[in-house]
Amino acid sequence: MLELRFIRENSELVKQKMEHRGLDCSRIDHFITIDADRRQLLCEVEGLRNKRKIVSQEIAKLKSQKLDAEALMQDMREVGATIKALEKKLSAAESSLDQIVMEIPNLCQDSVPFGKDDSENVELRRVGEVPDFSFTPKPHWEIGEIMDIIDFDRAAKLSGARFSVLKGLGSRLERALINFMLDLHTQKHGYQEVLPPFLVNTATMTATGQLPKFKEDLFKAEDWDLYLIPTAEVPVTNLHREETLSVKDLPIKYTAYTPCFRSEAGSYGKDTRGMIRQHQFDKVELVKFTTPETSEPELDSLLADAEEVLQLLKLPYRIVTLCSGDLGFSASKTYDIEVWMPAQNTYREISSCSNFGNFQARRGGIRYRPEGSQKSALVHTLNGSGLAVGRTLAAILENYQQEDGTFTVPEALAPYFENRF
Repeated sequence: MLELRFIRENSELVKQKMEHRGLDCSRIDHFITIDADRRQLLCEVEGLRNKRKIVSQEIAKLKSQKLDAEALMQDMREVGATIKALEKKLSAAESSLDQIVMEIPNLCQDSVPFGKDDSENVELRRVGEVPDFSFTPKPHWEIGEIMDIIDFDRAAKLSGARFSVLKGLGSRLERALINFMLDLHTQKHGYQEVLPPFLVNTATMTATGQLPKFKEDLFKAEDWDLYLIPTAEVPVTNLHREETLSVKDLPIKYTAYTPCFRSEAGSYGKDTRGMIRQHQFDKVELVKFTTPETSEPELDSLLADAEEVLQLLKLPYRIVTLCSGDLGFSASKTYDIEVWMPAQNTYREISSCSNFGNFQARRGGIRYRPEGSQKSALVHTLNGSGLAVGRTLAAILENYQQEDGTFTVPEALAPYFENRF
């Protein structure tokens, strides 16, 4: 979240950045009005508290001298009642401010291109050769059904739409991809693997920005203060909530495999076939904690780490910079990696690599102490998929397919099929 003072002193900048995202900025005017009222109330309350303190000393002095203090005592009863009423108004104003601030998105960096939606994202580069088939390529769900490795009908019986059952080679390939990604990121890229809980509480969801903004996208456990995680970013970033880290330990780099759960509210009718947009899917996540001075180069290296997965699997992809209108709520800058899907004749997102600046750190109280300083500062947090496993599997089926509806396994995964299962 943004700092109260920053919003107050830079209201026009915040409004401009919100407009760049295509958002209504009237709430900033509302914030300024309530903030002014809050400061006035605070001034009045503190003035009356100080008066009560001084008069209380006078009352005590009169009583010690056996003199009548009833008039002053009556005045203080009235002052006390006024303070109580003002404190109630002050609490309401502070609650309103907290709600507004929680709904204000991060400020996009100046380098983020201006645009209204994903149609105005800026392509940076393309990597790899798009396969040229001598036949019409099949979509991954058809290949999965032909080879009997993906079962959508039985998944629908178990859970409903937008679920899948992987079996045989399909489940082996999913597991191989998870191990391949984790091995790459831990053994070559220097991330520490963690396996966090898949259910987290309200405070955890709030720190990374899922609550209150995206409540409708979450699955909540009935009668529990627990939500199924939409991504490993949530629990992994919160590992250091309310902690002050040593600058000598930065950057801290974590990778985690988790299943992810999303209701996909508002996406009715989109990608209803296949494994592109499901309520439950596997993902390997990359999370970093770093200093403000190094967060941009760390974003570049995180992007490179995620890209290498596709390079080793020899899957063609492209990199795009998200425009202001397509930027996520908590992100200040995001690169998307989009993998080529032959049957759809287009690139589809397989990873978003984002720099959140200190936005999440302020919400979660994640700080570090700069060397030689007595005062702590907020860290910068970053994360990206390394990669979305189900979408990677789908991309393999489509890019490595044969004319008869079968597919070959990428060479990089061969070691995971030799004496491993």
